[in-house]
Amino acid sequence: QVQLVESGGGLVQAGGSLTLSCAASGRTFSTYAMAWFRRPPGKERDFVAAITWSSGSTYYADSVKGRFTISGDNAKNTVYLQMNSLKPEDTAVYFCAADQMGTTRYHYDYWGQGTQVTVSS
Repeated sequence: QVQLVESGGGLVQAGGSLTLSCAASGRTFSTYAMAWFRRPPGKERDFVAAITWSSGSTYYADSVKGRFTISGDNAKNTVYLQMNSLKPEDTAVYFCAADQMGTTRYHYDYWGQGTQVTVSS
């Protein structure tokens, strides 16, 4: 099993920045990639960004390209999501996920509990 714990959410004004962290523990060696998803109010959970442990390759949803940056610290088994130029439409519960690389939630078996990000206009 892999346990994931997110932190760093909060309230920020439009144009501001936040950094989310996701600490992984347990059988982390069994996972190939980690990702961030988000669920806006009343909507489905959508892919945001992903990173592979081995090569550090990154992938982003079009809606966040150029504004969000995903990075990882292998030694700490931690993944970060740096979010800049935040918009009200970025308001969502953000979830960390781990398992195989993919842009859908079906590629990931392990999930954190989520952290709320609210962007005020």
